[in-house]
Amino acid sequence: MTPALNQLLPLLTAQIEGLPGQDSGPDYERPVSSITTGYIELLERNSHIVYPVIAVVTLLLIAWGILSAWRTQDLDGLQKNEFKRAIINELRRQLSGMPGDLLGKTIGLDRLKTNRLLEEMQTEGLVMSHTNSERLTVWRVRGASPEAKPRRY
Repeated sequence: MTPALNQLLPLLTAQIEGLPGQDSGPDYERPVSSITTGYIELLERNSHIVYPVIAVVTLLLIAWGILSAWRTQDLDGLQKNEFKRAIINELRRQLSGMPGDLLGKTIGLDRLKTNRLLEEMQTEGLVMSHTNSERLTVWRVRGASPEAKPRRY
């Protein structure tokens, strides 16, 4: 062996056996200043509860964000009244009624907003709806029906 290796050999074995002149004490002990992470142990012990709760809270936050964004795109009062007037005028022209999709296209409003306005008008008693055999909801002005036309003799 080379002389340099002969000098390094005791140092390398000292790491394994301990330094000369030093008692080989107990195994490694954590210093007093080290930080204990009890919260990680708490997470590990209760992971079957913590992670599903985090998932549910995340889903609720996503749903809340979607609903709040949907509400902010609502119409203001003046626009809402103008569209209600347009809906009433169009339904008066079509006494037999119109589906909400076709009504929305006619007045130039989104389908969801049109259906929301129609449902609001139904609670106010302005329009009424019925579902036909094709499962299509048809909206009519309350009190106006094709049978209510005066007959001419």
